Amino acid sequence: MTGGNRNDVTQRIPLLQAVPPVRGKRGRPRYRPDVALGDRGYDHDKYRRLVWNLGVKPLIARRGTEHGSGLGKQRWVVERAFAHLHWFRRLRIRWEIRDDIHEAFLTLGCALICWRRLRALVTDAVG
Repeated sequence: MTGGNRNDVTQRIPLLQAVPPVRGKRGRPRYRPDVALGDRGYDHDKYRRLVWNLGVKPLIARRGTEHGSGLGKQRWVVERAFAHLHWFRRLRIRWEIRDDIHEAFLTLGCALICWRRLRALVTDAVG
């Protein structure tokens, strides 16, 4: 977690390095994803090279180009998750000074979202 005045792109490499092993097919487990998606805010040649050096293909929209790069087909899942978290007023604007308290509220928000979705699935399956 960083301050609100830091650019997100500075945390991309530490995030990719911290990814736990990815489960998949039999054999040696992968330690990094195949592809890393990003919007125009991540369009920096320096960071593209660093992502490639980790063995991950960067799929990042270029600045100054028209919309329609096709990344929206995958990114909507992330944007929808942020929208669900913004249902909780406490997470919409970060009021907590301590990051451990903010992370606790974030975890609680994620748990509530999952519980609501599962409850809706169960009631649809039963009824």
